[in-house]
Amino acid sequence: MPSGTAAARDESTRDRVARSILTNGPSSAAVLAERLKLTPAAVRRHLDHLLEEGLAEAREERVYGPRGRGRPAKVFVLTDSGRHAFHQAYDDLAATALQFIAEAGGEAAVTEFARRRVADVETKYRQLLEAAPEGKKAEVLAQALSVDGYAASTLQAGAGEQLCQHHCPVAHVAEQFPQLCEAETEVFSRLLGKHVQRLATIAHGDGVCTTHIPGHATKAQPVTSSVSDSESARTAR
Repeated sequence: MPSGTAAARDESTRDRVARSILTNGPSSAAVLAERLKLTPAAVRRHLDHLLEEGLAEAREERVYGPRGRGRPAKVFVLTDSGRHAFHQAYDDLAATALQFIAEAGGEAAVTEFARRRVADVETKYRQLLEAAPEGKKAEVLAQALSVDGYAASTLQAGAGEQLCQHHCPVAHVAEQFPQLCEAETEVFSRLLGKHVQRLATIAHGDGVCTTHIPGHATKAQPVTSSVSDSESARTAR
């Protein structure tokens, strides 16, 4: 039996593993071990506990683009119960902090905080987007978001595309402070060089955060006169 101190340390490390999955999205045991500077054996032990408690589940890694040879890697995600446990503790703290900012500096201060929060994301993604072909920018953005835990994908929607984020680490806080979603949308517009429109958000009860990205504007076709050349010639006489 572990001592009280050892048990508490175990619980703290397990929280770190779960929090890393919550923040970064689906993660393999190897990635978690490297990210948290733990041994793979220690990570697997904590993952087993999270699985037994119903706080996490294992699934095949979602691959964007051509799949390589071999079996897909196994990644771990938090279940609704696992997310809820963290949302109660950490979202309450974040919401309280933002409420203080709103009371001390007004709504403008909350908006400024939200913009600063996503500024690092914009800097991080800009190089990727600038290097991407024009028709692949939305797809590259989705891949970058997925790496950061947003489980994003794109789909064609008429003349444009839709960027879909199937997970949002700050959804419960954004319910109270939509400025977080608005700042993210502004970043998407700047990165893609287009005026995008947020159609749905997890924070507002939708299943997926959906952003519409317009396609290229269709070039106007030259107007063809319905009057024949011979009629034009007669008119000119």
